Amino acid sequence: METKLAPQFINTADGIEAKRILGKCVHCGFCTATCPTYQLLGDELDGPRGRIYLIKQIAEGQLPTEKTRGHLDRCLTCRNCESTCPSGVEYGKLVDIGRKWAEEKTAPRPSSERITRWLLKEGLTSPTLFNTAMAVGRVVRPHMPAALQRKIPQGLPAGQRPQRHHARKMLILEGCVQPGMLPNINHATVRVLDALGIELISSSKAGCCGALRYHLNDQDGGLTDAKRNIDAWWPSIENGKDSVEAIVMNASGCGVMVKDYGHLLHDDPLYASKAKRVSELCKDLSEIMPQFQEKLIQKIGQDKKAGVVYHPPCTLQHGQQIRGKVEGLLESLGIGVNVCADSHLCCGSAGTYSVLQPKLSEQLRIQKIQNLETACASSGAKTVVSGNVGCISHLHQDHLPVRHWVEIIDQLLAKT
Repeated sequence: METKLAPQFINTADGIEAKRILGKCVHCGFCTATCPTYQLLGDELDGPRGRIYLIKQIAEGQLPTEKTRGHLDRCLTCRNCESTCPSGVEYGKLVDIGRKWAEEKTAPRPSSERITRWLLKEGLTSPTLFNTAMAVGRVVRPHMPAALQRKIPQGLPAGQRPQRHHARKMLILEGCVQPGMLPNINHATVRVLDALGIELISSSKAGCCGALRYHLNDQDGGLTDAKRNIDAWWPSIENGKDSVEAIVMNASGCGVMVKDYGHLLHDDPLYASKAKRVSELCKDLSEIMPQFQEKLIQKIGQDKKAGVVYHPPCTLQHGQQIRGKVEGLLESLGIGVNVCADSHLCCGSAGTYSVLQPKLSEQLRIQKIQNLETACASSGAKTVVSGNVGCISHLHQDHLPVRHWVEIIDQLLAKT
């Protein structure tokens, strides 16, 4: 797709990047077949190809409208289109640029939207505010409407967190909402790796990965979060013989962001090389665990165990292009793994999407739950597992619990 950049974009990093990405698009439309919002709305402009055209128009100097901004807002950033695209269009990077341009060149949002977005950025990224709100919410949860109750999952008791030291060390990002919402995920991760001889180090100075702010068009704020994390982790990365082997992510939404630090900060003279190194060290937990498969088999065995239905997060299968690792690991331990009919499609959580686009999010949630329940009924599984806190909290139901897959391994190890 040929793009003639408007003068104001010709020598800018965003303009050059947008033109490069737009140049790969061949208008084929394969992406529309796997776009959740296009499937629901049937509008070309609510699919990747249509949004690409809108961004191209902005790049060439056409002023965006609030309608343009709305079409870009409705994108889940699930990046399913990237998995489908035969031309390698990096749509996720392009839509971030398009949203930034649309935000800058349209009228300010209504005050209610601005307040909601500010509360999401400040409330979800502040452990003190979020954890307090979650604690209060759990007390009054029984008196809340069902829709609000779902926002406050009960989860499993966190249990003990080991404090043993090991020669092998890795960093872990605790996350912004995960410790308050579902603390057992981090505790289980630490316990499992501790049993395998890995010490997980958590830096108190690290916080939100930056994705939340970045995808809400506060891109400068997102990069500030990224730089803070790099500074927090760097002493453990450059620590001689005690340097960490990896930075472990057990929330794939955080992992896809941290793996992008190198790209996002490649022009920053102070952080470019450090960001590149951090991105190289960043590994989803599903990338770490296979090296311990034989050791886990020795501890847990390969006898047949209760099966699960696996929901692969979009940020893992499309954002990080990681597939098959969770399924392979669990099956090697005797845990039968099934997936539902639309396992490639987004569940509707998508970070803050469930708050900002509640109707579309709920449609996708209901659709996904129906397919998960069908998969459970046909396989006999009683539990759904996933690898991202957003998906887990969005899909969890009292009659069909959703857990992080590492919690299943943790429970099995506890029995040995």
